[in-house]
Amino acid sequence: MTHYCGAPIVHATLVNAPADLKTGIEHTVHAMVAGAAPPAALIEGMEHLGFEITHIYGLTEVYGPAAACEKQESWTALPIGERAAKNARQGVPYHLQEAVTVLDPATMEPVPHDGETMGELMFRGNIAMKGYLKNPTATEAAFAGGWFHTGDLGVVYPDGYVKIKDRSKDIIISGGENISSIEVEDALYRHPAVLAAAVVAKPDARWGETPCAFVELRSGTTATAEEIVAHCKTLLAGFKVPKTVIFGELPKTATGKIQKFELRKRVGSASAVDV
Repeated sequence: MTHYCGAPIVHATLVNAPADLKTGIEHTVHAMVAGAAPPAALIEGMEHLGFEITHIYGLTEVYGPAAACEKQESWTALPIGERAAKNARQGVPYHLQEAVTVLDPATMEPVPHDGETMGELMFRGNIAMKGYLKNPTATEAAFAGGWFHTGDLGVVYPDGYVKIKDRSKDIIISGGENISSIEVEDALYRHPAVLAAAVVAKPDARWGETPCAFVELRSGTTATAEEIVAHCKTLLAGFKVPKTVIFGELPKTATGKIQKFELRKRVGSASAVDV
């Protein structure tokens, strides 16, 4: 039995590695994926390779991991696509963490457990920080209402599990409609030629902003912007489909995290600063 943890881009690299590099693994590898919410397509791809993925979530302020996806035995009978979608959820607090919830940050009331109404993911417990050093104003804002505000947006399903939809600054508001960049990225990752993808808001004179997809293709593959858009139309509502597709290597940190703030700068987004 082997265990390891990595960011989504690390797993995507393994899924898209040449076949000869993936031979010889005859045992189950138990792995964790942290950082950005992983596309269900990535979890599905890793399962095909023999990797059992557990999605964990945390921030420095509330320890990491602060929550995890506790898998249910009944999920094993589901088709791999449905199982992967469930494995990409959160909602079970980690040891010493009192609770994790999704609240309306304006009213501090729980959002309906309908899998659609978005709120802010919040924590409280013994492993939450005391506050920001010498910054009482930031501390007060972070703990408004008695919960730590993560800045991540999510929904709650009827079974109590949480799905992280996006960072609040990554939500794209197009023509008054909220678009989760993570949902669009999940669709992009389902294209066989896509190695890595990131979606940011691009200013638009008519709609305010529209989804702009940055796509890094697998070695030896080709795809056009028209093909990528057509693929997304089979998986997403029309208003969520990227209006622009830009190909090239994505900027990443040393740990493989895609630097969306750099991509926002390229398209002139008003929220170009990564905080």
